Amino acid sequence: MIDAIGYSALSLNIISMGMKNIFYLRVCSLIANSIYIIYGVLLYAMPMIIGGSIAVLLHLYRIHCLIQEKNKSNKVNN
Repeated sequence: MIDAIGYSALSLNIISMGMKNIFYLRVCSLIANSIYIIYGVLLYAMPMIIGGSIAVLLHLYRIHCLIQEKNKSNKVNN
């Protein structure tokens, strides 16, 4: 069961690498890294928990920046 969680995170991570839309890539990777954190907790693997946590924070920041950029461009175009 624990391995299935790890494989699902891996699958999402690989899927995200093939995405052209950067927003969806970030969201998919955010979900994958969140699952990696759960997987790390179940395995008591601190490097996986720390790495996944840093990746989640980075993806959240970049998603926030993308949304702000989109909002700014919408205001300029309107």
